[in-house]
Amino acid sequence: MSEAPRPPEVDRLAASRKAVEARRARAGLKRDIAMRVVTPQSVLRRATADPRSAAGTLRVPEFLTAIPAIGAGKRDRILADLGISPVKRLGGLGGRQRDALRGWLDLRWPEPEPRPARSSLVVLAGPTAVGKGTVAAYIREHHPDVMLSVSATTRQPRPGEVDGKHYFFVDEAEFDRMVANGELLEWATVHGTHRYGTPRGPIDRAVAAGRPVLLEIDMQGAFQVRQSEPRASLVFLLPPSWDELVSRLVGRGTEDEEERARRLRTARDELAAQGEFDFRVVNEDVPTAAQQVVDLMQASAR
Repeated sequence: MSEAPRPPEVDRLAASRKAVEARRARAGLKRDIAMRVVTPQSVLRRATADPRSAAGTLRVPEFLTAIPAIGAGKRDRILADLGISPVKRLGGLGGRQRDALRGWLDLRWPEPEPRPARSSLVVLAGPTAVGKGTVAAYIREHHPDVMLSVSATTRQPRPGEVDGKHYFFVDEAEFDRMVANGELLEWATVHGTHRYGTPRGPIDRAVAAGRPVLLEIDMQGAFQVRQSEPRASLVFLLPPSWDELVSRLVGRGTEDEEERARRLRTARDELAAQGEFDFRVVNEDVPTAAQQVVDLMQASAR
């Protein structure tokens, strides 16, 4: 009996590369779930739409253990309660199983629901290295009707930054004076080192005139603005993936290894707070993300 012909070497190499790429895609997706870059429900929707995608080929047990606070024991109980076999992939779930899993997720980790836009004052925040400054700069260049606030900070300028354009660079004494006189709409110490704050006067005047205003600030500042100006709309800028966020931070080259590790720990905590924001925008493409932010501001102004 003759042996079956072996596939050409090039076919086997291509298949091997494809398998490696698929495993990497699933591993990246699990990191995104663990770091809360994506919601479990959104991954389930992807799997339903395309069973052959990374989400669709992800086994249900791996999907569950990627969710924070679910270990092996809890995973097994969930599978038994929902009647899902541990060999099942997300894209291969039947309608009833999928509905049961979605219902279980919605009960325990409900997705944030967009709140109505409330003001022409919009706050843009998000984790470190997500590209807030890049999106804000694009809006400044392409949407001159939008006023971008200029923050005061006690840190030193980075290469290319101009005082009064990118930040007002002030010393500790001047920052103390601004705080004491109530001249800041918000302020915070970021990463335990430098202070940042938003001068109140220009913002109040622009809002009173009905002009769209964008504040690009840190997370602590965003929550302070909500307290001092409850009508403000808070927009959370998300990275397309956790791996991309890490790549952007490393590629920026402005922090040493210890500082990068600390900022990534902070980013993980910041991602967990996205449910407290009114809207979420994914910064996969800067012009698209910028337009989405501007659209929200225009909706707020109407």
